[in-house]
Amino acid sequence: LYTKEEFGDCLIELEVMVAKKANSGIYIMGRYEIQVKDSFGKESMKDSDMGGIIGTSAPRTNASAKPGEWQSYVIEFKAPRFENKKRIAPAKFIKVVLNGAVIQRNIEMEEGSTSGALENTESPKGPLMLQGGLGAVAYRNIRIIPLER
Repeated sequence: LYTKEEFGDCLIELEVMVAKKANSGIYIMGRYEIQVKDSFGKESMKDSDMGGIIGTSAPRTNASAKPGEWQSYVIEFKAPRFENKKRIAPAKFIKVVLNGAVIQRNIEMEEGSTSGALENTESPKGPLMLQGGLGAVAYRNIRIIPLER
C-alpha cells in the first residue's frame, strides 16, 4: 500500500501490530525501509530486525513489544537534496523512536534506496509505502506531517 501524496522532509507517526514471526516494512518516500518484524526478546539485533534500516543500520536496542501488541513508531526523516538534478546530500533518518526508545539517530542513506524500493532512483519526494510480507501485520493511526527545513 502506498499514499497518493508524496512527501519529502517529514515526521511520521504510526502504530503497528505484528503477529508472531511476521515481517513487513515501512518505506519512507517509497525508497528507504524501516523494518517491521517480530523481534521480541532478541538479544542481538541486526538491520533486518524491528527498527532496522535495511542494509544500513541495526537498531541501537531492542524496543520490540510482544507479538500481537500495538507498537508505536515516530520517524523524523530528511529527504535527499538535489542541485541541477544531481544529489548533493543523502536522505537521512534524523531519529527513529520505537515504543518510546530512540533506536536510530542521524543515519545517512549514502548508498541510496534500500532493497524492495518502488524505484532505485532517488528524488526530492515520494510516497509512504507499507510493505506486505510474511505473516499478519496491521497498521493504524498513520500521521504524516510535512516539515520545512
